[in-house]
Amino acid sequence: MSADPPELPAPRVQCVLGTPLLLTTYEELARRLTQEGRRGPAFAVDFSNTQIVTMRRHEPEFRRVTRRFRWFIPDGMPLIWCLNRAGAGLRDRVYGPTFLRRCAESSPATVRHYFLGGSEACVTALCARLREVNPALNVAGFRNGYFRPADEDQIVAAIRAADPDILWIGLGTPKQQEWIERNLDRLPRGAVCAVGFAFDVNAGTKPDAPAWMQRLGLTWLCRLLSEPARLGPRYLKYNSLFLSYVLWDGLRGRLFAPPTEESVSPS
Repeated sequence: MSADPPELPAPRVQCVLGTPLLLTTYEELARRLTQEGRRGPAFAVDFSNTQIVTMRRHEPEFRRVTRRFRWFIPDGMPLIWCLNRAGAGLRDRVYGPTFLRRCAESSPATVRHYFLGGSEACVTALCARLREVNPALNVAGFRNGYFRPADEDQIVAAIRAADPDILWIGLGTPKQQEWIERNLDRLPRGAVCAVGFAFDVNAGTKPDAPAWMQRLGLTWLCRLLSEPARLGPRYLKYNSLFLSYVLWDGLRGRLFAPPTEESVSPS
């Protein structure tokens, strides 16, 4: 008879610009999602970069959409630098594409996974590649991310029937957060993870930044160079806002403060 897995430590959280970020590692988070996902009820997790943190600070509607997410995972190196300035002592970020791959590689056949997002070619290639690195991976189901609102009930019914421990959502921001907000209460259990770009990276349909750029916090630059027309305006807006909010809150001693009406006001 196998021993029970060791108890996980209590979650540690530190705020940046009013968003509570989970201080964790790849290994700890994989165990936490699996254990919590099996217990129910369903809960939401967002792999958050500076854009997500800035949107939650700057845009009241996005803040409302994500208000019930249980954990925000620091996915970008600038967030790690901020957190370590507050004494978090983190050695690395938990990057969504890497986490998805590592979690799938180490996942036993008893853990059920469902994938929703990307094109049909992308999600099919994603599942095939993950099964190559872990033939025991239990893919309970998958579905591309191109659907009409009228299809949503059917999609949720399929996910409920598949009964995944981890539901991976790769619809892009803010579509994936909006889908989760609408449907979280319709899922009986499972960790529902908003991972976006992780589908494309692990399917091989889009390039990821080389390791040296990732270490320097330049993943955004690699993505910008590959899709300048689509990502240029977004990065200009949210990178600039992030820096201005960090400076403003830092000068007031509020950078790491928990959220208040003042700290989340768009002005």
